[in-house]
Amino acid sequence: MKKSVSLLLAGLMALSLAGCSGQSGETAADETTAAAVSEESSSAETTSAEGEETTSAAGEADSDKSTIRIGSLNGPTSMGLVYVMEMADQGEAASNYEFNMATAADEITGLMVKGDLDIALVPANVASVLYNKTEGNITVLDINTLGVLYVVSADDSIQSVSDLAGKTVYLTGMGTTPDYVLQYLLAANGLSADDVQLEYKTEAAEVAAILKETPDAVGLLPQPFVTSAMAQNDQLKMVLDLTEEWNKVQEQAGGSTLVTGVTVARTDFLEENQAAVDAFLDEHEESALAVNNNLDDAAQKVADLGIIPKAEVAKQAIPYCNITCIRGEEMKTALSGYLQVLYDQDPSSVGGALPQDDFYYIPQE
Repeated sequence: MKKSVSLLLAGLMALSLAGCSGQSGETAADETTAAAVSEESSSAETTSAEGEETTSAAGEADSDKSTIRIGSLNGPTSMGLVYVMEMADQGEAASNYEFNMATAADEITGLMVKGDLDIALVPANVASVLYNKTEGNITVLDINTLGVLYVVSADDSIQSVSDLAGKTVYLTGMGTTPDYVLQYLLAANGLSADDVQLEYKTEAAEVAAILKETPDAVGLLPQPFVTSAMAQNDQLKMVLDLTEEWNKVQEQAGGSTLVTGVTVARTDFLEENQAAVDAFLDEHEESALAVNNNLDDAAQKVADLGIIPKAEVAKQAIPYCNITCIRGEEMKTALSGYLQVLYDQDPSSVGGALPQDDFYYIPQE
């Protein structure tokens, strides 16, 4: 049986993972600046999608079903779709799904702007950038991934964000979501750039390499690069879960949630195909639940699709990837609060303005 998904994977580390990252270390937590996304999307509007590998479900498409073109990043967002992919491969999904799995956010955003994708799983702030860029032709359907960022080190003295004072933290992507999140948490804990030295690297693999050679160094990594780094050096541990640290701050500051990835649709497509989109969301929710509840089976599917090279490592990483499917008002509350925090730090991180209410898909009962 022909596989339903062609993966854009090349040059992956043998034991390391591209799960939250692409080949260049871009993470699902958005290793692409909002400005870069906007610039790349503009360029994509006038260029073809040559080189994109997109395939549909095996066998002949069911002509009685809708066809939905879905893009996702090679990471936890795609991991949450593996059971939908399987159903599509077997012709059992509600629609004919064509999956396009990419290694960088700008590949997906460019296709969305051009109208070559109907649904996409993208970093949360990138969804807001797209909404502003397309003048509202993007609607967020669900939150598919919560926090995936962890501070990794062998330094047992780090018990809280405050303990980072006087230390050097290695991370990727100045002006990206991980950077914004860390700086927000530092400020919320009374620290500034003068108190913590931030050393930016081009790729998550570079941070992992530093931690491998110098275990007492401190690195900020997304899952499943965290699991990969720990597998290469057994002295390393997750000393801080930034989702937990975010929640501590937000308990008194408004109750927003640290959000990594969301699922969006082109608004015009949603309006014309609401029943098909709703059916996809139901299948997505079931798939995310199955991934979390069937680790052995899900890990093997993740490995078979090439999302993570080894099922054993995928099994270790999945519980820390916070794969989910949050919809409706709960989604709006969590996401709007998160975007507000980013906007307060740098409006360009969300595209210059916060999305209006029509950004959030709240079906009428």
